[in-house]
Amino acid sequence: RMQLLKRLQSEGHEIFVVANRDNYSTLLEKEGFKYFEIKVSNNSKNPFSDLILIYNYYKIYKKIRPDVILHNAIKPNIYGTLAAGMLKIRTINNISGLGTLFIKHSFSTKIAKLLYRISQKFATKVFFQNPEDKQLFISQRLVTTSKSYLLPGSGVDSNFLSPSNFPKQKSETFRFLFIGRLLKDKGIIEYFEAAKNIIITGKYPNCSFNILGPLYEQNETGIGKIELENFLIPNKIIYLGETDNIGEELAKCDCLVLPSYREGLSKVLIEASSMGLPIITTNVPGCKHVVTQDLNGFLCEPKNIKSLEKAMIKMLDMTELQRSEMGTKGREIAINKFDVQIVIAEYMEALNQINKTIQHAD
Repeated sequence: RMQLLKRLQSEGHEIFVVANRDNYSTLLEKEGFKYFEIKVSNNSKNPFSDLILIYNYYKIYKKIRPDVILHNAIKPNIYGTLAAGMLKIRTINNISGLGTLFIKHSFSTKIAKLLYRISQKFATKVFFQNPEDKQLFISQRLVTTSKSYLLPGSGVDSNFLSPSNFPKQKSETFRFLFIGRLLKDKGIIEYFEAAKNIIITGKYPNCSFNILGPLYEQNETGIGKIELENFLIPNKIIYLGETDNIGEELAKCDCLVLPSYREGLSKVLIEASSMGLPIITTNVPGCKHVVTQDLNGFLCEPKNIKSLEKAMIKMLDMTELQRSEMGTKGREIAINKFDVQIVIAEYMEALNQINKTIQHAD
């Protein structure tokens, strides 16, 4: 979201960033943003620690006294909004995905829905990244229709992330690439199993199945290091680790694969589209909105190894020209529907409306 922050900064706004301290905190400070550290444990379900989190948000927000707060991610959307509501500060929330809680339908899901229902009463506007998530929240009375708006994901800088900036790196091996946290909900197990089945047949000797992304063992659906190593096959199923340079990695691959169970709107799918890559993904919310069957990629069924395997084989059987044409269509979609400037424009409109309300109140 750096480009949104820079746009606001360029128009004379003072920017504060509240987040966990990590490798990016100093980069934010170098850009001239004022950084406040807050410790958020994404996987903690301890109600006492969540009460402390609300209090910590409250302390920071009371000190900053911003005109408006932009929240992202589950805990800021819920607990940050509750703290802002106590201080009567306007908020714009971004529900970028429903996460494991909504996929599992457990007791924790009921708690999460209750917390959303209470907290979003204090929100000024709530952005969703796909229509299914928006309709789910409205139908279950977690948020009102009047507050709900759609965004085309987090957006992609299509000028930067382009084949001209990151030329395709040729190889005799056809390279599939999975990008994401190594979570079962991302379809990583289906990816491994489909890859193994294709390898066993021996019909496609010149292909590899690569994985890029962090292990997330603290997540209840994360796979462990030993489990990962058991799936790897030298020169065939390859773990690449993590990277900050997504363009270079996408330039090395021939097809992006994301067999996720559900997304808000997948960032990696629009990044791959911007790079002109054909895509294989699942026919679920947050994925199917980026890919049109047979136009810029293939859709398969979630949690279905055979369906994924069939899509991969279909991609392997295509000519290089056919795959290139798919990639070209995907880049057109990324530019016209998912460019980051479209997202920024939506935020600027929302902020302008809030600013008019503030001025009228004064």
